Amino acid sequence: MDATFLMNSLWVMLGAILVIFMLGGFIMLEAGSTRMKNAGHIAGKTIFTFGLASLVFWAVGFGFIFGDKANFLVGLSNFFYSGAELEGMSLSSPVFFVFQLAFAGIAITIALGGFAERAKLSIYLIFTILFSAIVYPVVAHWIWGGGWLAEHGKQDFAGSTVVHLTGAMAALAATILLKPRIGKFNKDGSANNIYGHNQVYTALGVLILWVGWFGFNAGSTLSVEDGFFGFVALNTNLAAGAGAVAALIISWMVMGKSDVPTMLNGALAGLVAITASCAFVDTWASVVIGLVAGIQVFYSVRFFERKKIDDPIYALSVHGAAGIWGTLSTGFFATPELATVGKPGLFYGGGFEQLGVQFMGVAVSGLYAFAVSFIILAIAKKLMGGLRVTEEEEIMGLDLSEHGSYGYPEIFMAEENKRISS
Repeated sequence: MDATFLMNSLWVMLGAILVIFMLGGFIMLEAGSTRMKNAGHIAGKTIFTFGLASLVFWAVGFGFIFGDKANFLVGLSNFFYSGAELEGMSLSSPVFFVFQLAFAGIAITIALGGFAERAKLSIYLIFTILFSAIVYPVVAHWIWGGGWLAEHGKQDFAGSTVVHLTGAMAALAATILLKPRIGKFNKDGSANNIYGHNQVYTALGVLILWVGWFGFNAGSTLSVEDGFFGFVALNTNLAAGAGAVAALIISWMVMGKSDVPTMLNGALAGLVAITASCAFVDTWASVVIGLVAGIQVFYSVRFFERKKIDDPIYALSVHGAAGIWGTLSTGFFATPELATVGKPGLFYGGGFEQLGVQFMGVAVSGLYAFAVSFIILAIAKKLMGGLRVTEEEEIMGLDLSEHGSYGYPEIFMAEENKRISS
């Protein structure tokens, strides 16, 4: 066992830890972006669904993505992964497994953002199992597991399509079937702002995610050789910064105020967009990709709201729209020197070929994730008597209705005592 093997294993294990810690960022982001009465539920279901997704990934997900004897859809070996070393690996196979498991956990967390503040806990359970078994692994196999999109040269270094778009399209299916939260839209179609209860939590969540993204992107090099992970980290940070600045400026110009949630979403959109291209583009292009993502997220949020789609944590805009842009961006900006997968982009003499492959990958992967997620939820809705809690339970809050206790018990008990005494 040589030193490079050990160093690669240590680096990727660190990346896996950073990606798993991103769940803490999602807890803070989602809880802060929603109402206090649902905060405990959001925190708890994130831990519960990651644990459940871990078991499903161990049982079938890893095998469907990376197994041998593959068919058109999936791989067909390495189920109930034993921890055995796999052939052709330049790092520990169990470390590689944990790293890939972390990505699956992030994908389901993104998807479940579309359920926020109104879905039954039992629906989270059913959907987590099926998404982690037959939605995410299929798309991941097509692109990362040697599937048919990989054969076409689809570029997605760390998952703008595989993780973010797949999760966002599942969230879209959920928002459509669940319908908007009570009070989100008026009878005339106009939207009401349902403010999150803690912008500081949201900002801290974004910062945790930003740091975790270095594991997400730079860790996806799977190697310490030649120090290329540093270049990937540089592109990642530049795109995040550009996204934050662009979103803040566009909100200031259009609204007359520099909106904090928009700025935070801009940073995340920049991170999502650069995830596909971080290893394939020059630094100047990473800034452009982040700037476009920051502007795009501002208008995307308003587009979905006009369509009366209630997306509480903006998963469709941050992970969906930015995931699409980030995936397509390599078709423009991938350089001949860095395009180790596929071909150079349009601006580097590659013509429209790579852009066409990127578009095909976005269309097919997005459609598959949406359609299968919609079918799963539609069947669950019919068999389980609905996806939503009752109107009374939604107004009460999911902390109490689903778990029997508040996320902030002292605050709510003080208010209840005040009400009784008056």
